[in-house]
Amino acid sequence: MIENIRLSFQGIWAHKMRSFLTMLGIIIGIAALISIVSTIKGTNEQIKKNLIGEGDNVVDIQLSENGGEYQVEYQGLPKGVPVITQEQKEQILDLEEVDKATFYLSRSYADSVYYQNQSMSGASVLGIDRDYLDTCGYQLIRGRGFSEKDYQKFRKVLLLDETAASNFFEKGEEVGKVLEIKGEPFTVVGVVKKIQEYEPVINSREEYYTYYNSTSGTILMPDTDWPIVYQYDEPQQVSVKAPTPEAMSSAGKKTAEILNASIQSSTGSIEYKAQDMMEKAKGLQQISESTNRQLLWIASISLLVGGIGVMNIMLVSVTERTGEIGLKKAIGANKRRILGQFLTEAAVLTSIGGIIGVFAGIGLAAVISKMSGSPMVISIPAAAAAVIFSTIIGIVFGLLPSIKAANLSPIEALRRM
Repeated sequence: MIENIRLSFQGIWAHKMRSFLTMLGIIIGIAALISIVSTIKGTNEQIKKNLIGEGDNVVDIQLSENGGEYQVEYQGLPKGVPVITQEQKEQILDLEEVDKATFYLSRSYADSVYYQNQSMSGASVLGIDRDYLDTCGYQLIRGRGFSEKDYQKFRKVLLLDETAASNFFEKGEEVGKVLEIKGEPFTVVGVVKKIQEYEPVINSREEYYTYYNSTSGTILMPDTDWPIVYQYDEPQQVSVKAPTPEAMSSAGKKTAEILNASIQSSTGSIEYKAQDMMEKAKGLQQISESTNRQLLWIASISLLVGGIGVMNIMLVSVTERTGEIGLKKAIGANKRRILGQFLTEAAVLTSIGGIIGVFAGIGLAAVISKMSGSPMVISIPAAAAAVIFSTIIGIVFGLLPSIKAANLSPIEALRRM
């Protein structure tokens, strides 16, 4: 085998231009396949990033009615929906798909928030528990966070995210200022921001309303202060953090099932529903993959053409080396030895083409990534499979010329020397 490989490299090097032109079809085919696979994976990552961010893995479970978000500020307290119990919280935290969970109250639009005479409309107000910042990936950048005594003593304190802070104050001047929420004074004690930040791509009105709250700023207060300015016994919303993006859908669905088990609505139209961005991402990814899969079939045609080119050149090689084959047979080489030599040469030729094609495909993928703005994702298994597949092409299309060489009569072959 080693001797056959050495002879194959000698033959390829002796006819460099012809060998390169033979490999060209394989190179183009493999390069196209690698770049298309990279594009598919890069597009999928971009879809996932646009919908759920990077490394967040947080699923929001909100109260909905007839498929739309239930808004307490306009619709009042929902009938038959109790406050989430400690037992339900423990059941959610016990789920295998849930790493962390937080339970909070929400107002979508802060029309009743003022700093002096300046209104802060459009932002959201949240009454958060002790786990909210950690679960949803916030970090403190100025001031302090909420202490245990803030919750126990109902201290009227606030945290602002960076967007909300910039609506009222110069950077660094927020801490210590007093905001009024429904006439009640609250002191700003700190400013927070998301650890993992990303800008969602908004392509529809539905997506605009999905992301509008987060882009207009958020005001956070301890959930024990909520009844001071809003209502008692409001239904909470839930955010759960899954260990992986793939576990998000299951985490959201199972959490919603636990919460819905306690709802006793007479109409049956009110329920907790997860904002399943991961499921939406999978749907968009499937559409993208089905389109690009057709491109893979088209790219595979160039491999077929490359394989035919290999067969053609190997037939020419057999004709050129008829005398060499006759001489080897005359000194005792059997059919198996001759067959192995030519098959090895064909496999080495296409393997080299496959390796060059992989590097060319990576370069092409980099160009496509730069032009389209999508991330470049190279699949190592796909690259390895491409090289193996190119080797198989060499064996399959080199089989006929190799059989022809092995079946040559040594007498007839020596006559052509």
